[in-house]
Amino acid sequence: MRTDVWQSVHTNLNAGVQGDQETYAVPFGAGTLLLPIRQLSDGVRGVASLILNQASFAVLDALADELAEQLKPHAPDVIVAVPTLGLPLAEAVARRLGHARLVPLSNSRKFWYDDALSVDMSSITSPGQGKRLYLDPRMVPLLSGRVAVIDDVLSSGSSIASVLRLLCQQQIAPTVIGAAMLQGDAWTNHVGDVSVVGAFGTPILKKTDAGWAAP
Repeated sequence: MRTDVWQSVHTNLNAGVQGDQETYAVPFGAGTLLLPIRQLSDGVRGVASLILNQASFAVLDALADELAEQLKPHAPDVIVAVPTLGLPLAEAVARRLGHARLVPLSNSRKFWYDDALSVDMSSITSPGQGKRLYLDPRMVPLLSGRVAVIDDVLSSGSSIASVLRLLCQQQIAPTVIGAAMLQGDAWTNHVGDVSVVGAFGTPILKKTDAGWAAP
């Protein structure tokens, strides 16, 4: 199993599925990022995976730089961070945009939380696990003005749909959603008219007799 994925921006790799059939190189900036391919539970589809808390600091910084530039025109007043892997990206982006803090959502219930400020949550990589998404009651007063939601990956759209439901409970409609990776296009069915920006995009791969292939 390769351990050099998501560690650097490469300048000597062609974009697409690599010859080892284990990795996918996605265009990013002036080069490519090497990502591992994960087979989904149906055995037919695969995705190029990004685990931000395993990425090098250099890659995380590059992704945060790119996402912050794309978010600047939206001039967000508040950054909302989606757990778990959206948290380090959201913090890095918030710092670059000159924010002193952010509003972190959570999958862990603290004793002072209110169940009314929570919704069910799942994702393409962790389906059916019965997670809940919580908003700390102490954070509610911070949700005003232009809100930007930051997640690591938009894929099936189920996670971001949960975030939007939770914010809707507080009559908050985000101005923009930002992600490191936009994976496929199923997520577009869940974001409505909210603007979406991403550092890069990857397709949903399909298994063929010749190996993994992009549509």
